[in-house]
Amino acid sequence: MKLLAATRNLGKQREIRRILGASGLEIVFPDDVWLRETSDGDALELADSFEVNARRKAEYFARLSSLPTFADDSGLEVFALGGEPGVRSKRWSGASGNATEVDAANNAELLRRLAGAPESQRLARYRCVIVFLKAAGEMPTVCQGDCAGRILEKPRGTEGFGYDPLFLSDELGKTFGEATAVEKDAVSHRGRALRALAQSLSVVGRLGGDQA
Repeated sequence: MKLLAATRNLGKQREIRRILGASGLEIVFPDDVWLRETSDGDALELADSFEVNARRKAEYFARLSSLPTFADDSGLEVFALGGEPGVRSKRWSGASGNATEVDAANNAELLRRLAGAPESQRLARYRCVIVFLKAAGEMPTVCQGDCAGRILEKPRGTEGFGYDPLFLSDELGKTFGEATAVEKDAVSHRGRALRALAQSLSVVGRLGGDQA
């Protein structure tokens, strides 16, 4: 089955390729099928929930491509900040620039908000919601994943992307910035949601990690 993964985020694309690589699915991304970036995409992630944002993206790209499509929305939720940055994770600081510059600004904002906070106020989780549509307008399949941890006072590691160098995984005992790709994929929010998607599509194959 050819399946469009509706993301232009290069970090997400790498994770999707790794996690679904043994699934037998033919995964393509928007640029692979000549869906160039336009200003229309800017309004797709302005809802107040991960699921609505993912549904909007899946619908948009399914209509453009006429392919079975899945889209994810994901983010970091810090409990002491009322769940922020949450659905605003990507744009939380309001910074512009390339992905590295935006990630750095978002991490700086997170450290500023939690400056002086004790460990008990640094509990957090990553969440991911994936919406799959066999065709635009059809009933969606919704898959979710999360992983728990806490936010450190300074970054550790250079792997991953986004808030990964600040997120100390409870299960790994290291940050996602320190973890190998295999280690992160086995416990991450996106890894879990993608494996749930593969399972829902009755994909047979060794995908690695748990099946939570």
